[in-house]
Amino acid sequence: MSSNKVSFFTCVARRVGRAALALAFTGASALAWAGPDKHHDKMLSLGDSVVFGYITQDGYAYVNADNFLGYPELVGDALRLDATNASCPGETTAGFLSLTAPDNGCRPFSANFPLHESYSSTQMDFALAFLGANRKTKLVTLSLGANDGFLLLAACGGDPDCINAGLPTALGTVYVNLNTILGNLRATGFKGVLMVVNYYSVDYTDPGQTGLTVALNNALAAAAAANGAVVADAFTAFRNAATASAFAAGKTCKAGLLNGNPQNPQTCDVHPSLSGQSLLAKTVKDAYRAARHGRD
Repeated sequence: MSSNKVSFFTCVARRVGRAALALAFTGASALAWAGPDKHHDKMLSLGDSVVFGYITQDGYAYVNADNFLGYPELVGDALRLDATNASCPGETTAGFLSLTAPDNGCRPFSANFPLHESYSSTQMDFALAFLGANRKTKLVTLSLGANDGFLLLAACGGDPDCINAGLPTALGTVYVNLNTILGNLRATGFKGVLMVVNYYSVDYTDPGQTGLTVALNNALAAAAAANGAVVADAFTAFRNAATASAFAAGKTCKAGLLNGNPQNPQTCDVHPSLSGQSLLAKTVKDAYRAARHGRD
C-alpha cells in the first residue's frame, strides 16, 4: 500500500498534533457537571472531534464551545430531545475509559479550552453519571475509533508496512474498548436507542484510505452488534452525496461536506462542514426513527 493511501490518517494526525501544541499557551478550569434537567426527554452524544463540531486552527473561537456546532445539537432540535454533547476532540477508545491511556489531543484540548460539557473525569464516567441521573434519555450516540488509527500512524512514522502490520491489533483494541463502552452504557439500565455512528471517507476515489475507513467501520459494527446497538451509516450517506454530481465525482471535499483546509483553500480539512454535520444529523435521525419503528 503506497503512502498516499493513508492520507486520511496522515492529514488528521498532523492537524491534531499542531492543534494540541497550539493550545498549550492558555488555560481553563473544568467544572463539575451541574446535574439533570428533569423536564425534557434527553439524548447523549459521545465521541471525538466529529461529534464536537471541531474546526481546525480556529483561533480565539476555542474559548467558547458554543462556536462549534456538531450533529447532536441538530438531531436534538429535530427530535425534540434535550441534547447533551460530551465529546472531546482527539478522544481515543482507550482514553474514553482511562485518563492515563494513550490520547490523541483530547486531554490537552480539555485542559486549555472548554468542551460542550464540563467534566474532569473520563468521558465514560460522565456518561454513566448522566444516564444514572437522566432516566428519560431516549438516545445515546457514539462516534469513536479514528484517533486510534492516528496513533498507529504516528507510531509507524507513516511507514505503510508498519501500518499494515499494526492494523489488526489496533482494530482489535478498538473492538474490545468499544465493546466495554457499549456494555457499560447498557449496564446502567438504559433502555433507549444505543447508536454507533460510523465514519465517512474523505475521498471515495482513493481505495487505500477508503479501505482503512471500511476496516475501522467493520470493527465498530461488530461491537455494536454485540451490544444491541444500531449503526448510523455515515459512510454510505457521504458516499451517496459525494457521487451524486459529476463535479464532486466521489470526492467528499468537492461535495462541500468538509471544512476548508486553512493551509490551502483548494483542499479540505477532514472535519465535517455545516452541510456535512447536517448530513450526519439526517443519518442519525433516520437510524433513530427506524430503530423506534422496529420496536413498535
